[in-house]
Amino acid sequence: MTLTHNSRFIDYDTTEAELAMSHCYYHALSSVKRWGGEAEDYLPLHQWFDESKKIVADPRHRSLRHHAEGIFMLETVFGVTIRNADGRDIPVRLIGEQHVQEDLGRIPSFADWARLIQPMPWILRGNPAGSPGLDPDVENMCRVAPATQL
Repeated sequence: MTLTHNSRFIDYDTTEAELAMSHCYYHALSSVKRWGGEAEDYLPLHQWFDESKKIVADPRHRSLRHHAEGIFMLETVFGVTIRNADGRDIPVRLIGEQHVQEDLGRIPSFADWARLIQPMPWILRGNPAGSPGLDPDVENMCRVAPATQL
């Protein structure tokens, strides 16, 4: 069975198995298959990625941590390696890459996510027209946004 999700944020086809993977426990079981140990060894790392579900309870939550920079943040929080129950040291970055690839099929950059954010005039309040470093495309998009979106 294939389910199709279409939104302006993510377009992908999802199988039932992939839907199950959206739970941290199944990511942890996948880690066990790759590196041994027990699910509990990996669960805190996978939960860290998905804590953003508390803020946005749909796939958009992934924009906060499911990217290359998020994987490096994971390493900052948990260290370079973890030791699993089998006594093996596993690079945290590899576990992060596994999580993001299982959810998205690739590892985007934060810039990939940011391009999907529709700029609104209120975003520019601290950056008047012509500010150094302001992307002219962003400035133009905000200029044409309806007043109701302020």
